[in-house]
Amino acid sequence: MKIDIFPHILPTKYKEALTSKVAPGFYQHEIIAAVPTLADLDIRFRIMDQYEDYVQVLTIASPPIENVVGPKDAIELAKLANDEMAELVTKYPDRFISAVACLPMNDIDAALKEVDRAISELKFCGVQIFTDINGKPIDSPEFMPLYEKMTNYDLPIWLHPRRERTVPDYPDEDSSKYGVFSTFGWPYETSVAMTRLVFSGTFDRYPNLKVITHHCGAMVPYFEQRIATFHDFGKMRLGIMHEHHFKGRPLDYYRMFYNDTAVCGSTPALMCAYAFCGAEHMLFGTDMPYDNQIGYRYVRETIRSIEEMDIPDSDKKKIFADNARKLMRLPM
Repeated sequence: MKIDIFPHILPTKYKEALTSKVAPGFYQHEIIAAVPTLADLDIRFRIMDQYEDYVQVLTIASPPIENVVGPKDAIELAKLANDEMAELVTKYPDRFISAVACLPMNDIDAALKEVDRAISELKFCGVQIFTDINGKPIDSPEFMPLYEKMTNYDLPIWLHPRRERTVPDYPDEDSSKYGVFSTFGWPYETSVAMTRLVFSGTFDRYPNLKVITHHCGAMVPYFEQRIATFHDFGKMRLGIMHEHHFKGRPLDYYRMFYNDTAVCGSTPALMCAYAFCGAEHMLFGTDMPYDNQIGYRYVRETIRSIEEMDIPDSDKKKIFADNARKLMRLPM
């Protein structure tokens, strides 16, 4: 079996409610129009039918609702999204093995209540947050109750990158050009968020916290030795001291993250991550359907890139399905 743990979906009712509440100039409108697979189940199923024993764990597509609506609407949208995903899992159990909760993170008390509802009542296998919460770092004290709750549930948090095209590449400009904000900005934002969790001591406070990064650990595996050179033993390069709140070596904490395989079909990138974190911390995830073939390419190329890895078949099996079953307590 191949369990895709990071495809994206916009269920129909949720999509309509979301688009009715955001401003007409909101850039996600054009993306939603360009990628019909986000909502069209017939297209999605045609893609899935090309691969034997291919199933998905549903995650709500961008945007983070807390970035586009106020708390009251965010609560309503999160419940709608989760209810609709739960209906899809119930209706198509041979397609969708589980789902990940959407949370109204601009109201943390409401978000915690929705965690309980999604996991206890809807039987979801985790929750999704973004690399910043309305501009706030994810190691802010107000978000610690979420990490405590997910530790108690012993279920993972999906960490999705976020950076807007309105963030300029240079201070002299007013917006990003050439897609830099997403091509390079999203892996950067993921790496920053991972670093904030590491250096804030969040993993010492919640040692059983499980976080799944999008795009295979972002910049971290490639920059392993740079991280070690700058940060090992509580010192920066050239001996300059910096603040830290952890007990062990920084790289040991970075290796605590779980990472999907959504690197657009690059086997060398997967081998880099494999060398850094091992097969046990890699999970099959495609980022479907955000490619230039409405989802066909990412599924096809991600499967190929894993199959071409020079690793034991037993490790490929872990990546394709076994790790997901264990981490998310999915049916065998």
